[in-house]
Amino acid sequence: MSAHIVRPADLEWITRPHAPGEPARHVAELSHLAGFAHTRANIWRYDPGACGRRHRHPTQEETFVVLSGTLSMYVGEPPQRHDVPPGGLIHVAARTPLQAANHGAEELVLYAYGAPP
Repeated sequence: MSAHIVRPADLEWITRPHAPGEPARHVAELSHLAGFAHTRANIWRYDPGACGRRHRHPTQEETFVVLSGTLSMYVGEPPQRHDVPPGGLIHVAARTPLQAANHGAEELVLYAYGAPP
């Protein structure tokens, strides 16, 4: 098939591990649903106060598009905070340490796209 459509009802939300009482992060994996062969994508939902783990990808660059809420992205070493509003985008090069967080009072929803997968 030369085109794939992913509708909201197609999404399966997976709650990521977190400590009891800690705000949760949820991910809907899109790569397989959308038929991606050379890239990777997810939609993330961060509860208010949720924070991802600090990490780096050796070969994958990532682009994050904020759909709602405000993303606080900690990039580099030492980490520098960048706040990205709804409709905004942040691109992080491969090998760059990063950590995403939601310091706001509302849910953060973002689209994350990476290559190579």
